[in-house]
Amino acid sequence: MALTRTRIAIDAMGGDYAPQEVVLGAYRAHQELDVAISLVGDPVQIKACLEARDLDPNEITIVPAEDVIAMADDPMTSLRRKPRSSINVAMNLVKAGEADAVLSAGHSGAAMAAALLRLGRLPGVDRPAIGVMLPTVIPGKQVLVLDVGANVDCRPKFLEQFAVMGSTYSHWIHNIATPRVGLLSIGEESSKGNDLVLRAHQLLQKNSEIYFVGNAEGRDVLSGQFDVIVCDGFVGNTLLKFAEAMGEALLNILKEELPRGLHGKVGSSLLKPNLRRIKQRMDHAEHGGGLLLGVAGICVISHGSSKARSIFHAIRFAKEAVDHRVLDHLMNRPKKESRGEESHPSAPLSSPSPVG
Repeated sequence: MALTRTRIAIDAMGGDYAPQEVVLGAYRAHQELDVAISLVGDPVQIKACLEARDLDPNEITIVPAEDVIAMADDPMTSLRRKPRSSINVAMNLVKAGEADAVLSAGHSGAAMAAALLRLGRLPGVDRPAIGVMLPTVIPGKQVLVLDVGANVDCRPKFLEQFAVMGSTYSHWIHNIATPRVGLLSIGEESSKGNDLVLRAHQLLQKNSEIYFVGNAEGRDVLSGQFDVIVCDGFVGNTLLKFAEAMGEALLNILKEELPRGLHGKVGSSLLKPNLRRIKQRMDHAEHGGGLLLGVAGICVISHGSSKARSIFHAIRFAKEAVDHRVLDHLMNRPKKESRGEESHPSAPLSSPSPVG
């Protein structure tokens, strides 16, 4: 009996280069990854993008949506005022069981809010977190960092929940028997860090669901010593943007310096396969986006500046999560109460406020 293809609902109108780049990346994923694609948005614009490249619109499903939530819009207000916006309609496809995952490169706050409203949270999760995979200095090894933008203000128990979700994800997706979890801080010692980090450290040490190996300094993030690193969304988003900028800067330096002179041109030609692998390891477009862990559905939030290649890899990322049944593993893990945490006086709990 033939296996059912993974079905991905895509907010075709979300992102700086939507709908063209989103449509092209989705169509490539349909062809190369054998996924069923539902492009949600303005049918006229979507068909025009396909026909401009001589691509058959009948190869994919086009689901009409009347509105778009702009980057400047307030997430909650816009979701209520625009029930037929592309992100709302795409999320409803997952809720109705007509799609296995949803992807958006649009307003990250709106995507997270729509996921919470329509899909709900997993049991035992107070706040979802956006997790991204970053390359490390060890070939073939990546590290999962969360949260990178869903929650500007966190409580210690949120970081504990991020650690458990991240550990579960790394175990089932990357086949790591016992993922090593680190807490991002300003020093390795347990006495280093702000009040949030100090209190989270105590919770992580006591949690038997994870293998907590201690604090991770900024220089340790890409060292390969950790499989999962947790932090609040403000710090995580800053770290992510810096890592992306550093990767782009290094790639540009290589492009500028290697071709200089005849010897440089010859060397560049000989090193081309190596440079291609370097680019694949360092280019954030190869990773596509982040998985919103903690909601009752597979939701990938991609970069707002995503082009076709990044959308393709984001769909691959979503397909992996579906195929490995990450949601089932997160839902069926043993639930444990946080130990002895009180409210966090220095960081009052606010409504979800994604950054970046």
